[in-house]
Amino acid sequence: MSDQSKTLHKWNASFRKGTDFDSWGQLVEAIDEYQILARQLQKEAQSPANSSDFTEDQKKIIGKIATCLELRSAALQSTQSQEGFKLEDIKQLEPILDNLLTFNKEFPFDVQPVPLRRILAPGEEENLEVEEEEEEGGAGVGSPDSFPARVPGTLLPRLPSEPGMTLLTIRIEKIGLKDAGQCIDPYITVSVKDINGIDLTPVQDTPMASRKEDTYVHFNVEIEIQKHVEKLTKGAAIFFEFKHYKPKKRFTSTKCFGFMEMDEIKSGQIVIELYKKPTDFKRKKLQLLTKKPLYLHLHQTLHKD
Repeated sequence: MSDQSKTLHKWNASFRKGTDFDSWGQLVEAIDEYQILARQLQKEAQSPANSSDFTEDQKKIIGKIATCLELRSAALQSTQSQEGFKLEDIKQLEPILDNLLTFNKEFPFDVQPVPLRRILAPGEEENLEVEEEEEEGGAGVGSPDSFPARVPGTLLPRLPSEPGMTLLTIRIEKIGLKDAGQCIDPYITVSVKDINGIDLTPVQDTPMASRKEDTYVHFNVEIEIQKHVEKLTKGAAIFFEFKHYKPKKRFTSTKCFGFMEMDEIKSGQIVIELYKKPTDFKRKKLQLLTKKPLYLHLHQTLHKD
């Protein structure tokens, strides 16, 4: 059996395991299986040509399947999952994954692969970036036009309303950074973590920033939090990780992060402080990024049925 065939056999077994759990109503198990497989597929889709057993066209399909798995996982975490990506939708992907090496039809769903970026294991980024402070004081590495564009993030739609429950939309307006103009392909990863740093909702990436001006990177993009506010656990927080591409190292780096705690959820404008990486999801050892008054600017909207 070739390496391609072995990989596909493993993926197909995991895919069927997920859809079986889904069919049986074992939603927690289905979500776990879908998310594990999605990460494996994303890693393959983003791998360099010389280290992959698949063609670039095949990797695009692999990336789209990963996105569909993430969408189904998100739908299962919704209180009204029938409104999102359905089980029958996911099952349409089975023959595509089975016949990936010969598949030449149009993909059945209008989705895009996740952003093309190197995936780093936990702790790996800190080891690669000990000189970050020196870089921030140096000159820019060139115009963003010098580097190929990457696919922007895929945001999830608002959950269905539920009587007596509140949904939260956060508009990310802009972030203040002393070297804003030097950031290449910047975007923000948004996640909701419990007090132990465990994900409570699917992680979302914004598209690349809309513009850079003076000491600000502007986004003006809305994020739909994928859980009703009343169902967020005590001590939870919403994290915003600012990321940018480093051409010399050829990977996407977290530059800084901020977070909102539950008592800060209220309609209107809010500015939050920025902290040095690595992202501390447990909020135990926080260090401010700078003494300068630069913040992440957000606008919150609460929707209650």
